[in-house]
Amino acid sequence: MRTRILHRWKTVFLGGLLGIFSLSAQAEGTDYTPTPENLQARKEFQDGKFGIFLHWGIYSMFGQGEWYMNTANIDCHEYAKAASGFYPSRFNAQEWVAAIKASGAKYICITSRHHDGFSMFDTKYSDYDIVDATPFKRDVMKELSEACRRQGVKFAVYYSLIDWNFPGNGITPHNADAISKEHHAFSMHQVEEIMTNYGPVSEIWFDMGSLSGQQSKELYDLVNRLQPQCMVSGRLGNDRGDFAVMADNAYPNYKIGVPWQTPASFFDETWSYRSWQERGSLDKKIDEKLRSLVKVVSRGGNFLLNIGPRGDGSVVEFERDALLAMGKWMKRYGEAIYNTTANPFDHAVEWGNITCKGNNLYLFVEKVPTNREIVLNGLIGKAKKASLLADEKVLNLKQDGQSVSVNIPGDVKPDRGMIVVKLEFAGTFRVVPDQVLETGELSAVNAIPVYAYSSMDYYSSFRSTVGFSWHFKKLGKTITPTIIYTTGDQGKELRLVVDGKEQVTTLTGGEVQQLNNHPEGITWGKVYIHEPQADRFNGNIGGIKEEINVNAEGWRSWDDFRAGKALNVPMREKQSIHVLHKFTSDREQDVLVELGVADGVQVALNGENVLLRTYVGGIP
Repeated sequence: MRTRILHRWKTVFLGGLLGIFSLSAQAEGTDYTPTPENLQARKEFQDGKFGIFLHWGIYSMFGQGEWYMNTANIDCHEYAKAASGFYPSRFNAQEWVAAIKASGAKYICITSRHHDGFSMFDTKYSDYDIVDATPFKRDVMKELSEACRRQGVKFAVYYSLIDWNFPGNGITPHNADAISKEHHAFSMHQVEEIMTNYGPVSEIWFDMGSLSGQQSKELYDLVNRLQPQCMVSGRLGNDRGDFAVMADNAYPNYKIGVPWQTPASFFDETWSYRSWQERGSLDKKIDEKLRSLVKVVSRGGNFLLNIGPRGDGSVVEFERDALLAMGKWMKRYGEAIYNTTANPFDHAVEWGNITCKGNNLYLFVEKVPTNREIVLNGLIGKAKKASLLADEKVLNLKQDGQSVSVNIPGDVKPDRGMIVVKLEFAGTFRVVPDQVLETGELSAVNAIPVYAYSSMDYYSSFRSTVGFSWHFKKLGKTITPTIIYTTGDQGKELRLVVDGKEQVTTLTGGEVQQLNNHPEGITWGKVYIHEPQADRFNGNIGGIKEEINVNAEGWRSWDDFRAGKALNVPMREKQSIHVLHKFTSDREQDVLVELGVADGVQVALNGENVLLRTYVGGIP
């Protein structure tokens, strides 16, 4: 019989009978404690909200995109000859930084090297760089870093973890190449150069590849040792990193409980310069990117917008003009963007987006209701003023208990597709959660998940759960909670946040309790398997249906499956399988099921996810 352990931990819950009590719980890692510099950098990252990505390299000369070497299947030695013609005579670091700063961006992230393996900085570990292999002979990355420091803009770098030019690599059809020990050593040397020779680096944006857990750790530790304030992107893999990176041009429809970023391209088809790119309406593109920025910020994220300069070092006029127009808008509405937190409601609003700062809410109205009334329900606090952020024009404000409404006059027109309203409160305010529990038993079943976005490698990125939160009515008395955990969790730390007050407890000791387990009430049914398929591990359970047609393509009955028996399924790299096991129980009970897999597993019960994680390096 498997057992659980009860660990009893005592605290005091204070408050009135009518208040709402909030508690969140999150498992804490034990192998790393962020430095004060790193924690401050995370705050600044979350407050800054907006940065500019620069995809620029020798591929920019061709005007065919940064994947040109791959898409045109050019031999690496033939491609490398192009470096002798790279002379970006119109490059001016001061002008680049000034234009980007005028956009309202707080940092610049430059491609120090992309997948073609060409370094845009002076490196002693290869002659294939802008100083040694081109007639330009200038370290453009150093010039940019110095220009950023002079103009008060943070400097960041992108670093590709795959390299089509590195000996023994070559071009592959996917982005998740394993990294050889020689290639990893080379990357370690180059990252050390970047962290040592280019002044303060606010973030390093690792990308691509399938690193081992040890390789990811070594790169992370190197950065953290040399520049502890430097944020490391989650695409380093194996859940190493200081901020999560969404898929390209992806906008989550859920809140994320860790620092995160959306990388966005001006055009869906490319990141670097393409001479034949159809750019369309400038005004529409400006509106589109500002709405994307607001969408990310309202969900608590950081927006990294990319531009692709030409091979001669000039910024494309369309992109330059868009950045300058965005900057003018940001001057008018930056108060509602910078240093804000996410929409405090548990739900999105139909008419637009919301941000929060201090005792203020900022309403970005994209779709004005027919009656021109913006209604917010579930607000505890005294609303005192509503006004247009652009000109401070006061708007009609009404409050009825926890419901606040703001009237937008008919003569108020959108600015870049949005009307921005500042809603001020007389003091602190709170938002009534969508889900307020009546029970005293808190579990994953009745919790509001705290999400992150995990990246194990390029083909294994998914929405992950890193904590849980609950809201329930205060009882006005002392409560001694009992934490129930399994033996496997013993020794782990649990971070509890109670109405904003944090406490960390270690799961140890307690009373052993048997599970509510009745094996005789379980009937294990047939098992079905879907043949291996090329499908990234992305947390999407949609491929498994409740009813399986064993005659359908790909599905078959797995007749030799036996519980407790190890079975091998032949698979190639970057493949996944779906397995469906039918069973019934004649009562509600606890059942522990042990799963052993090579890389990652997702489990759903009756269509609902109950487990989503990966295993770095497989099961020992």
